[in-house]
Amino acid sequence: MKKLTTSVLAVVLSSSFAVVSAQTVQDTAKTQDIEGVVVTALGIKRDKKSLGYASQEIKSDAITKGTTNTGNVASQLSGKVAGLQVNTNNNFGGSSNLVIRGYKSLNAGGPLIVIDGSPVSNTSLSGQYDYGNFLSDVNQEDIESINVLKGAAASALYGERGLNGVIVITTKSGRGKDDKRWGVTINSGITVGTIDKTTFPKYQSQFGGGYGDYFNYDGYANFSDDASLGPAYDGSLLYNWDSFDPTSPNFGKATPYVAAKHTPIDFFETATSYTNSISLQKAGPKGDFLLNYTNQIMSGILPNSELRKNTISAKFNYDLTDKLRASVYSTLTLQDTKGRNETGYSDNTMSAFRQWWNVNTDIYDQRDAYFRTKKNITWNWHEPTDITPYYWDNPYFQRYESYQSDNRTRSFSYASLTYSFTKKISFTAKLSHDLMDMKIENRVAVGSVPRAFGAAGNNVGSGYSRQDINRTETNFDAYLNYGFNITDDLDISGIIGGNVRRNTNENVYASTEGGLVVPNLYALSNSQGVVKPAAETLQRYVTGGAYATASLGYKDTYFLDGTYRVDKASTLPKDDRTFGYGSVSGSVVLSNLLKQDWLSFWKIRGNYAVVGGATDPYNLVNTYTSLGNYNDVVMYDTSNILKNPDLKPERSKEFEVGTELQFFKRRLGIDFAYYSNRTTDQIINLPISNATGYNQLVFNAGRIDNKGFEVALNVTPIKTKDFSWDLNANWAKNENTVVDLNGVDNYQLAAYQGSVTLNASVGQAFGTLVGTDYVYHENGQRVVNANGTWAKTAPKVIGNITPDWTGGVRNTLTYKGVSLSFLVDVQQGGDTFSTDLWYGYAGGLYADTVSPEWRNPTGVVLQGVYANGNPNTTQVGGIRANGTAVLNAENYYSYQPEGYTNAPNSRYVYDASYVKLREASISYSLPKNFLSNTFLEDVTLSVVGRNLWIIHKNTPYVDPEAGVGGGIRSRGNSIGILPTTRDFGFNVNIKF
Repeated sequence: MKKLTTSVLAVVLSSSFAVVSAQTVQDTAKTQDIEGVVVTALGIKRDKKSLGYASQEIKSDAITKGTTNTGNVASQLSGKVAGLQVNTNNNFGGSSNLVIRGYKSLNAGGPLIVIDGSPVSNTSLSGQYDYGNFLSDVNQEDIESINVLKGAAASALYGERGLNGVIVITTKSGRGKDDKRWGVTINSGITVGTIDKTTFPKYQSQFGGGYGDYFNYDGYANFSDDASLGPAYDGSLLYNWDSFDPTSPNFGKATPYVAAKHTPIDFFETATSYTNSISLQKAGPKGDFLLNYTNQIMSGILPNSELRKNTISAKFNYDLTDKLRASVYSTLTLQDTKGRNETGYSDNTMSAFRQWWNVNTDIYDQRDAYFRTKKNITWNWHEPTDITPYYWDNPYFQRYESYQSDNRTRSFSYASLTYSFTKKISFTAKLSHDLMDMKIENRVAVGSVPRAFGAAGNNVGSGYSRQDINRTETNFDAYLNYGFNITDDLDISGIIGGNVRRNTNENVYASTEGGLVVPNLYALSNSQGVVKPAAETLQRYVTGGAYATASLGYKDTYFLDGTYRVDKASTLPKDDRTFGYGSVSGSVVLSNLLKQDWLSFWKIRGNYAVVGGATDPYNLVNTYTSLGNYNDVVMYDTSNILKNPDLKPERSKEFEVGTELQFFKRRLGIDFAYYSNRTTDQIINLPISNATGYNQLVFNAGRIDNKGFEVALNVTPIKTKDFSWDLNANWAKNENTVVDLNGVDNYQLAAYQGSVTLNASVGQAFGTLVGTDYVYHENGQRVVNANGTWAKTAPKVIGNITPDWTGGVRNTLTYKGVSLSFLVDVQQGGDTFSTDLWYGYAGGLYADTVSPEWRNPTGVVLQGVYANGNPNTTQVGGIRANGTAVLNAENYYSYQPEGYTNAPNSRYVYDASYVKLREASISYSLPKNFLSNTFLEDVTLSVVGRNLWIIHKNTPYVDPEAGVGGGIRSRGNSIGILPTTRDFGFNVNIKF
């Protein structure tokens, strides 16, 4: 993989460098300000050349124009920023996980999202379903640019929330025309997506359903078994599942025992997305106005899935007087979603398709059975005398009857007043409010396979649950912005201010118990049993902060910055809730000292910073939860986590150096950074003895170190009057080490099927996968037990989710009005455990399970040695020469060498490296002379694509990038994953 990845990048890069020297002499463009102005912390605009830390800005066109509209701008950052890891899962309306410069916290937090200087929530909700991260509520038409503040020095002004970096979104403002008319932009697009077959199982078609080379009942196919290890297909007549469906043409009939014509790959539909937006804008001498409206309607690849989203936003800037300016921005998103896919293991249709499918089943016959009856006519009856669903529902019944739905209202608004005392001194007061209100409904239709459901978690065959979530955040900022010249060569600027933040989280959950009384009536009042008291949570907390910055500039060449902030957090103990931290950074523009025609710009920079972090609310003292009434006695219980009144804030210290160079009038440029980060006093839940009455303790423990390199490259190999070729590349390598866990060797982050766990292990990179491995003899061969099965080690480190490096290369070629662009996105390293193959191989589901290693009825001898080094001669499965059974001959396949029954966990840990053609587009702008006699100002037609080609991967039957949900669930476990779609779209953009 490493050789291939290196070769892909080498071909792209070398083809660009080869013509640089030949073309630069033709560039007659005037020297321009290379760095420009960027938006930094608190929405303050700074000359980029003065910054002593790394940041990377992406303009809106690079984010949205070259790809399909995914509905989540986070996913559209993939491969575009050095040091920013983006993991996008395949869940319908699901999450995209963002990590800057590696995991710094054992809680695996993501970067803070800021819009025009005001923080907004990017929380993700996931569990049985993935409800997405809330950055998807941002209207992409509002975005002017995104600036990624990577290090502690860049994010220190955001206080304890800047620990994991900051993503600063700057919204557009209205722009006017010379004739004072309104500017109107209409954008319309359609996208279709079909599954990438390399990310879905390829089934074997030689053997039927069952757990061995036999039929459970004479004359009947093995429809009660959710495996495909049965007898070979021979065309004989057998009674199958549809023989018991009175509405089926095969009712009461035996049908040929042959492979199904239509497999689960035919279950998926073509995903579609329709996006239409309109923008109105106007500007005058005193102000500007912008109004955006976007409507998006999406359907997924699973039946009965639909997402409808409407977003309206407005921005208004106005000079009330010569000195007083007002700015108002407000956005409202209304989203209704139906039919999200289940995630994880149990009750997940994809778990059936990837792990426990019976290949006798024709998926179209299941479809027809459901639509004929609207009942759970499943392929998986108990037995011929008991035709109730056994393990799995009819997948169409599950999608259309046991579906979930949710609706979300999201609003974000701010209003600010800025009074300019002089041209150099101004005062700003700003109030922002972020609201998210969400209702989630889950249904289990009458007639379903019983499953754990509801507040009590009992197995029921029907049910309904409802969850109401309300989250608000209010920020008030007031700051003085100053700047003046001390001498002709020395200037100073900065801000002095403060912030008060108030958060409220409310959550109410209730469910039916014991099933539904009336089918298809989904209401809490339709419960067969007594409904448990609703689980109600209310959290309120506040953080106040004061901050100051000073930036010195000497001769527009030497720059020195300092920041300091003090926070007071209500979630920490009284004696430790006030904490301060600061940063110092500097840069020197060497190109001002070395006057060379070929050197357009050269800057060196460095910084050191300390940031802090508070904890979640109510981690200081234990609280109680109602358990309801028992014999008229009200009962309460506390959690299993012992809270800690002596918590301290987390601390993160970072050192960074870097350089930026531009050559040949910006035809070739490089931005390089090295950083070293140390995070200590992390607030986690450590395991403790159950004898205490608890099993975990909230505690300050743990140190994680990160260090790494980042490189961003821009090249313009060819630039003429009509044609240009631009190349942008980025590469980042982060080395992560868990140094200390306060005397504990391991901290478990998650547990998977097969007893595999995700961990922070001392001395290892964050995210170790721990499970069993093969036992190896000193001669290098695998060891078998005395009975001929594989010997396994005790649980040990068998993988790690942290990639070795990430990168991306975008090429853009423009000829007159035609533009061609494509982005290659690369991840090298990182591991994932495939629960799907752990079970699916053992069940004989996949195409490569037809070899004798899986299917030999006489048994096999594994290629290994005994513990003493002698070659293995013991037969596994089948019948011994003396006629005795080995491991139960009839059920031999349950003891085969592959899969969960015998192979160690390490067999199913895969390298998650990939090389993807992430984005591609071709656009054409109609010539201006063609539009000169019309009311149209610009018309652009585009064909776009996303995830068009996984050029290389090492994970069979799945996309190595895909995860279960957001946050830490986005990595390390491939279980019940939807296949990836190849998306193609057509967009029309009209301005008049």
